[in-house]
Order: sequence, then structure tokens, then C-alpha cells
Amino acid sequence: MSFDGIFTQLMTKELNETISGGRISKIHQPYENEIMLIIRNKGKNHTLLLSAHPSYSRVQITEINYTNPQTPPNFCMVMRKFLEGSILQKIEQVKNDRILQFSFSSRNELGDLENIILTIELMGRHSNIILYNQSTNKIIDSIKHIGPSVNSYRSILPGVEYVFPPSQEKIDPFNVDSTQLFELLNTAETIDAPFIQQHFQGFGKDTAKELAFRINQDVNNKFNCWESFFKALTENLSPCFYNFEDKEYFTPIPFDTLGDDVTHFDTLSKVLDGFYEGKAERDRVKQQAGELFRKVKNDQVKIKKKMKKFEQSLIDADNAEIFRIKGELLTTFLHQVPRGKTKVSLENYYDNNELLDISLNEALTPNQNAQKYFQRYQKLKNSVKIVKEQLEKANYELIYLESIESQLELASPKDIDLIREELISEGYVKDKQKKKKMKPKKSEPETFYSSTGVKILVGKNNLQNDQLTLKTANKTDTWLHAKDIPGSHVVIKDKEPDETTLLEAANLAAYYSKYRLSAQVPVDYVLIKHIKKPNGAKPGYVIYENQRTLYVTPRKSFVEKGLLNGGQL
Repeated sequence: MSFDGIFTQLMTKELNETISGGRISKIHQPYENEIMLIIRNKGKNHTLLLSAHPSYSRVQITEINYTNPQTPPNFCMVMRKFLEGSILQKIEQVKNDRILQFSFSSRNELGDLENIILTIELMGRHSNIILYNQSTNKIIDSIKHIGPSVNSYRSILPGVEYVFPPSQEKIDPFNVDSTQLFELLNTAETIDAPFIQQHFQGFGKDTAKELAFRINQDVNNKFNCWESFFKALTENLSPCFYNFEDKEYFTPIPFDTLGDDVTHFDTLSKVLDGFYEGKAERDRVKQQAGELFRKVKNDQVKIKKKMKKFEQSLIDADNAEIFRIKGELLTTFLHQVPRGKTKVSLENYYDNNELLDISLNEALTPNQNAQKYFQRYQKLKNSVKIVKEQLEKANYELIYLESIESQLELASPKDIDLIREELISEGYVKDKQKKKKMKPKKSEPETFYSSTGVKILVGKNNLQNDQLTLKTANKTDTWLHAKDIPGSHVVIKDKEPDETTLLEAANLAAYYSKYRLSAQVPVDYVLIKHIKKPNGAKPGYVIYENQRTLYVTPRKSFVEKGLLNGGQL
């Protein structure tokens, strides 16, 4: 289900019950299109998330922690000026549409009481958050500025009068006249999702499809099916999270059209946390780390091309023997080699006296041609050692960049700055900020607990991996890593972990690796005392011996269950 008008209506009721009458204590803008309001009500703090994200626009109470920028954006500063300390009077939906209005009472700089409206319009890429004065109807500011060149119907700019988006002349399904509804349902040729969306306001495709399905299951009681559906929405709310046909859905009540793979939640906000957390997180990482992704990918391509050249040089070196043979034949049969020719055929006594064609430089003497072949042979043989060293170095560098790519794919927004700093220190990325800046706060490895209560630590980037393996862990702790592939260092804080803990830690090592989507991932495990870091090795790179190997299939649900601030797998 999308965040349609039906869901907005239900969320409005939930928010009014939870935060209406509360006071705003803090305001943050962690990301470009999202505002967080910390509202204290009935002795408890609630974090209200307003998102105008093009793909993930929504309104909800969230329990997810977000990292705030060091310098708040301008819109956040305006919000703080007008709304900090204000009282949330009420929350209203506009005509069962995806528009919510939060009415606040606050005092201005002169101490006079004024009413401020915070409106969020949940309309995909046109979503917006708008702050305006109720008495003057003038916009104070918005999270996105829309000028007349972009939208001829209305402008969303400071000082401009606020105008609602164009309304659709459709029936409000929550307030429809029963006679009108009965007539519509019983005169329609076909009741399907398009019919419902065409006549009624606020239906997303999934909601309309579910209602049409229920009605068509009992065509003789269309009106009763409609009534029971809306009764469930208003009286028997049961938020659900579905996995159906490789897609995820959230619904306010169980939907018959989405199968049986369902998880139930206590509130609409909690089901949204479950649905959006991973999606929105990945999108933020892509936004913040897009440049790093491209840089790491491009460097991998360059290194692979370089490695191909090195490998070709080794192949050429393996064939260098033919140059020595040609030089020897020219020297042996010097008197048979004519001057000023470009080619000569001589008997090869290394190959049953078969004739061997030898190319010549017509400007050189026969002896000089022979010396050229000897020089080429010697050059190729001498280059083998250097090329092998360069090839090994390039291979280590490729492994390092693959590990960075894997970490970026699994990183949370708070990890990006640390990975960027690492790439700057390693010379892969230029530091664009000339001014001295604050270093990103040092992040700590993720903490899990096994089913049997044993602590497991997981490094999420190379700096964490080095710190965890080489400094934090004890020599008798057990260390795990996906075999021969980029991944996180995992440490069990136990010398002899039980089999359950070992398997669960192996699952973590497999999931936080490049092969997280594979089945039967090999995971090595060994005591920390058997691990060494070669001199000059890149961050996160270690070598080890005496390892043993487990094979596990990574499971995301298994991992998420264990990451509960001391919870257990």
C-alpha cells in the first residue's frame, strides 16, 4: 500500500492521539527533504518525522535515530525561530487527500500569540513541507521553493500567499451518503480498482484493488462489503507488513490480496519504520556517497586494465626464450645472414633443424641484429620480478577497493564520513575542504548478542576492522571473516564459543560481506592470536593461519533480530 489518502486519514487519527497538545522542544533537519520535530506530550518525548522525499514521502512517529548535520540548513533555522516551544493544537487532513496540516500556537518576538500552520503535501516528487501564518495566509518558508516558472498554478516562496493544490472532485469515502454509495455500487458494470479510484478520493492502487477484491467475492452484498472494509479501518486497525511476489507492502489492516507472509505491528508508525528504514537508509547513503561509489568503481576499472597489461607482460616473458634462440642462431650462422635484408630463415637445432623465420632490421649488421634479440630477451627476463611485484600490489589494491565498495553498500549515513576520511588518507579522494574541519566522530563496531548471550562485535568499515581486530580484541577471542572475499571483521568475545554462537557469528560475517545475497558462503574462523597485518598493508587487510571454515546462508531477518542494543539473536 502506498501512503495514500486512506492511510493519511488513519495516520492523522494516530498522531492526534499521540502528540496533539504537546510542546515542541527540538527541531532538526537531518537530510535535505526531512524534518524531525521532538514533541513532548504526556511526560514522553515523541519524534515526529515529516518527509518530503520524492520516493519515501510520509508522516509518522519514528524510533529510528538520525544523524544531524553540524550546521543546520536554513529551513531548519526558520522552523526553530517560529515553532520551538510552540504547542501543537491539532492535526487535520484536507479532504481525504495526502495533505496534513499541523496547527501550532506560539508567541512571536513581541510576545503576541499567533497561529502558525505547518503543512506537508505527500505527492511523490512534488512533496513539500510549508510553513505559513494562519492569519495572513502568507508563506514563511518551505523545504522546497517552487517558482512560477515551474508551477503556473501556484508559487511556493516566502511571502507568497499559500494556495492548496488543485482539488479533485471526487467523493470522500469516509463521509459518503449511503444512498449515493448504494446506487454507485449497484449500477456499476464492473467494480475494479480503476472504478474505485475514479469515483472516490484518496484511494491508492493497492487499497482500491483490495476493496474491489472483497466486493467481488460477494457481489450480492456489495454495500455490506464496503461497510465492513471501512469499519475495519476505523475500528479494528491492525498494521501489517507483507512480502508478496518479491515486493514489500504496508497496510493498516490485513489485505487478502497480499498473501500470507505477514508481520503485524502495534501502530501505523511502527510498520512504517519497518518498511522504510532500509529503503530510505540506502537512498540516503547513495545520495551522500554517490561520488565515492563512482570513484571506487572507476579506480577498480583502471586497476583491472593495469593488471591485464601486467599479465600480458608475464605471458610475453614466458615466451622470451624464442628471442634468445633467435639471437643464438644469428650468432651461430652469422656468415649465412645477408646484410640489408628484413628476414632470414635458419635451421633451428633446438627443433630438429626445422627452418625458423627471423625478422631483421635492415639498417643493422647481422651481429647487431643478434645483440638486439639478446637484449630483448634479457629485458623481458629482468622485468618478471618487477611485474610480479606490481601485479601483487595491484591485486591487493583491488581487494581493498572491493572491500570499500562492499562497506559503502552496507553503510549507514553516519558511516559515510569515516569512509570518505579513509579514502582521503589513502590518497584516493581529494580533500575539497581547504579549511580545517572537525574530524567525524569515531564510530564503534556494531554489537550483537548470540542466542546464548555471548557478545559479538562487527566492524562496519576498514578503520573499525583494524581497531577491532588489532587493538580491541583479546588474543583469545574468536575472529571470523568471509573466506577470500571483502567483508567485515567479526569478533566473538569468547575463546571457545558454543556451536550456536559460532554459527550466528558466521551468519553475521557472511551477511556483512560481498556475498550477502549468496547461499552457502564460506566463513573462516580462528583465534585472534593467529592474525597478522603485513607491513604497509591497506586498512582492514590481514593474513591468518590455522583457520577452520563454516558454510552458512546469510539471513537479513536473523541479523536484524540481533541488533537490538543488547538484544539477542
